[in-house]
Amino acid sequence: MSLKPAVSNTDHTQGNQDADLVIVEYGDYQCPYCGAAYPVLKELMSQFGNQIKFVFRNFPLSEMHQYARPAALAAEAANLQGKFWEMHDAIYENQRYLNENLLLELAQKLHLNIDQFKTDLEKPELAEKVDADFESGIISGVNGTPSFFVNGKKFDGGAEDLFQLLNENTAS
Repeated sequence: MSLKPAVSNTDHTQGNQDADLVIVEYGDYQCPYCGAAYPVLKELMSQFGNQIKFVFRNFPLSEMHQYARPAALAAEAANLQGKFWEMHDAIYENQRYLNENLLLELAQKLHLNIDQFKTDLEKPELAEKVDADFESGIISGVNGTPSFFVNGKKFDGGAEDLFQLLNENTAS
């Protein structure tokens, strides 16, 4: 399966924006497997971030995880104040305490404008962004989280496998 649509300027990216290696994660903020992958991906970016463009797309499994969608919306609302990755990291780092109160606490800790944050959470554009990410995952063949794509192709492995792949390909 291939990634549809391709990475664009509507995606959340970090690392080397001009990298030849593009990794896309479809993630759910309440998924324990995504939570387990998070520190591995942080380490991967710490070691190889200058060689990777990393993209995160929302794939909230709302039927199983009641706070996954509110968390995705909170990350998108934080993005409107320039703090997507800060909120992304804070949610995963506090995943086991995830609830709607925690999302507000994290927004306060990130020094977001709370009134604006609450207003933004209700914006239809944010729900549309989360829905568009989810639909792109369905079209691309995502059937669980986390799911990864490397240079547009589905990667049949986990975060540890990505790390191993990069270690092998960059070893001299």
